[in-house]
Amino acid sequence: MVTTEVLKSVPLFSALPPEQLSALAKCVTAMRYPRGAPILVAGQPADALYVMQSGRAKVLESESDGREVILSIMGPGDFFGEMALLDDLPCSATVETLEPCDVMRISRTDFTRCLAASFELTTRIMLALVGRLRRADRQIESLALMDVYGRVARTLLDLAEPIDGRYTIAEAPSRLNLARMVGASRETVSRVLKELKASGHILVDRRRVVLLDKLGTRRRGLGSAP
Repeated sequence: MVTTEVLKSVPLFSALPPEQLSALAKCVTAMRYPRGAPILVAGQPADALYVMQSGRAKVLESESDGREVILSIMGPGDFFGEMALLDDLPCSATVETLEPCDVMRISRTDFTRCLAASFELTTRIMLALVGRLRRADRQIESLALMDVYGRVARTLLDLAEPIDGRYTIAEAPSRLNLARMVGASRETVSRVLKELKASGHILVDRRRVVLLDKLGTRRRGLGSAP
């Protein structure tokens, strides 16, 4: 059983009062998925809200020719499945684990009841949807107006978080997954990262990427035109 302390640590639920957290804890099912397992499948009906507790998963769409396009990477605290629950349409994308993941599942019935009982939860869901819409707008802009350097730089900036005074990606996507996020080949992405590293804009240490010059990275990448 998922405890109220665990729920409290999730940003989506952190502002809920103790009585709502206790009621919610009784509705949550703890799930564990191995690496490479689908949690949601595009085109299939949605039956629950899913909240990442540990691990990472990719949100992807498959092109007609079989190519995979990664829309985003989900990590602890992120949630998905709510769109299909709200509009009662099939899932718009597939969510597949990149590593073993612990996921909290809340059924459609319990999710609907929680929304009705909590204005705060409803507001946070709405803000998350707005944030995803804004990120989608940036991705469309990147694909339409930027060259591959700009798309890689923007993606690095979007993934980075301030850690110890530096913008850092603690667990960066693989070269292949980054290529699928920016619509380029793995070889091209590797060359861009090599150039950004050689120019002193980023530091790459295995899966960790540090933006040494955030504004420089922005100028080098986001200022490029097709």
